[in-house]
Amino acid sequence: MPLYASFIFLFLFSLLTNFRASAQSPTFKFIHDYCPNTTTYSRNSTYFTNLKTLLSSLSSGNASYSTGFQNVTVGQAPDKVTGLFLCRGDLSPEACRSCVAFSVNQTLIMCPNEREAVFYYDECMLRYSHNNILSTLIYDRGYRMRNANNISSHLEDGFGDFVSSMMNQAAMEAANNSRKFYTITAKWNALQSLHVLVQCTPDLRRQDCLACLQESINRLSFYRLGGRQLWPSCNSRYEVYPFYNETTARAPRKQQAPQPLLPSPASTSPVSSPQRPGKGGKSNVLLVAIVVSIIVAVLLFVAGFCFLTKRTKKTSDTAHPFDGDDITTVESLQLDYRTIQAATNNYSENNKIGQGGFGEVYKGTLSNGSDIAVKRLSKSSGQGDTEFKNEVALVAKLQHRNLVRLLGFSIEGEERILVYEHVPNKSLDYFLFDRSNQGKLDWTRRYKIIEGIARGILYLHQDSRLTIIHRDLKASNILLDADMNPKISDFGMARIFGMDQTQENTSRIVGTYGYMAPEYAMHGQFSMKSDVYSFGVLVLEIITGRKNSSFYETNGAHDLVTYAWRLWGNRTSLDLVDPIIVENFQSSEVVRCIHIGLLCVQENLVERPTMPTIFMMLTSNTVTLPVPRQPGFLVQSRLGNDPLDSDHQQRGSLFQGSVDSESITDLYPR
Repeated sequence: MPLYASFIFLFLFSLLTNFRASAQSPTFKFIHDYCPNTTTYSRNSTYFTNLKTLLSSLSSGNASYSTGFQNVTVGQAPDKVTGLFLCRGDLSPEACRSCVAFSVNQTLIMCPNEREAVFYYDECMLRYSHNNILSTLIYDRGYRMRNANNISSHLEDGFGDFVSSMMNQAAMEAANNSRKFYTITAKWNALQSLHVLVQCTPDLRRQDCLACLQESINRLSFYRLGGRQLWPSCNSRYEVYPFYNETTARAPRKQQAPQPLLPSPASTSPVSSPQRPGKGGKSNVLLVAIVVSIIVAVLLFVAGFCFLTKRTKKTSDTAHPFDGDDITTVESLQLDYRTIQAATNNYSENNKIGQGGFGEVYKGTLSNGSDIAVKRLSKSSGQGDTEFKNEVALVAKLQHRNLVRLLGFSIEGEERILVYEHVPNKSLDYFLFDRSNQGKLDWTRRYKIIEGIARGILYLHQDSRLTIIHRDLKASNILLDADMNPKISDFGMARIFGMDQTQENTSRIVGTYGYMAPEYAMHGQFSMKSDVYSFGVLVLEIITGRKNSSFYETNGAHDLVTYAWRLWGNRTSLDLVDPIIVENFQSSEVVRCIHIGLLCVQENLVERPTMPTIFMMLTSNTVTLPVPRQPGFLVQSRLGNDPLDSDHQQRGSLFQGSVDSESITDLYPR
């Protein structure tokens, strides 16, 4: 009886607490915040006083909520602070005011001493900084969301193209109106409609708004039933259900340029609380309080159950080389070690078909006659359980015609074995850099290989269920099947990114010099743009039929990238073409591929195109290509063997040679 009474007491206490909290202020759906701990302030500083004044001004009755956008600047450098809010375009002025007021009151709790911050709610965005943020396009400080539901089979055909078309149409409309906001509702089929919303901060120029929206749309994956990209400068979203008020979204608003709000001298008081909801909302508040209380009780029960279950399984989990969700993915792929040993004739030298930085590769034949490729990891290679687990768990989830297919794996003592489909035509470098085999790659095949590699990387970056950065794209990791179709292989160094993640730093630089992006080789920063750089080098190698490193000190150039840039500047880029195919190629296609390759290897990663854009450039002549800037390049000491001949970690003398002095910027910090 005492236990039952205690539960009733806790339930009533929770009910009362939630009721009082709900009665005091409306709640809005919090999504994400960006609070970098790089620059801070103290509570007794002038900056903090200015920040309180700014927040009070944004949430005061003097602010104009009719346009859904307002900016404020308070103080002088170095204590100057600039802030703004942007409400979703379909919100009424009253709802906008409530969201901003709610956000303001949460600001100093979530980011108590950061000099800059961004707060995303479903209904509004609040932002402040010690830097100038007005009329400035920015692609970082963002967040990406995806609908949990995949596209059903009856929707797959053409759905992605339909979504992309509608979103780009909305982006054009938004950029061309003063509100920088637009929505589209379009019928996809007889039962379902597509709902699209795009918006920029109205202080952006038309071209900046359009660029921001198009980049955000490119980052969405259309294999889900919905997706959303949030940035301080713009946001875009699509769903197959209505998530905005279509009536107010289309209603005309007072079209005026939002004016900066000047704080009055009296506005230095602490930020005020939002207004209480009216009497008509009491019944709803009570209902919400009851529901929340029940949910809290259920969550506490579930949390306790999960904790006990986790403690019970802890011993058995740590004994297994795989853990978590990876077990269910890879257990069914585990093969008997003796079966693999027999298939390769005990790893006979006659069966050896390749040598990589992390081990040897053998051809094998199973008892059913199927050919396989067996990767036997070297005990001294540096790839231990972590990399092995990474490659198995990663590749097992990937299915694409331009990726090599993992058939299974085996663990026996210190042996780590990966079993892949056998790709009969070896790797791209075997044909591309061998004079006796180059003639088998005419321009048509080379162009097909470039397209296939682009498809594979696009799948890794955008279309797979995971966002994957390969980190070691190079000619020897591109395998060719019987029809000379490319298949990307070797995922031992790949990294999985979260839904909202676009960049990561590492102190362990792995990969191959010449293919590494400068920001990765020098600072350990890798992202999708790192793979784009490697793809650019690959494109130039496929065109020339020569290794990137073979151009060392050719006419003063350090590598293929700088040599290609020099010819491009001299308008003699066709001199790059492999002499073996020079009699039989389409000059327009070759020049376009060189152009794309140079765009991919630009030093500033912000200026490199994304893989969706690259694929459109390759497959459509109607896409206008921007003018490439001078590339970034890396030079390796020539004291030892050619570093491109093997995989390795960073060693030797490495420096960055930059034709211009623009520094590498941190893109998409988290």
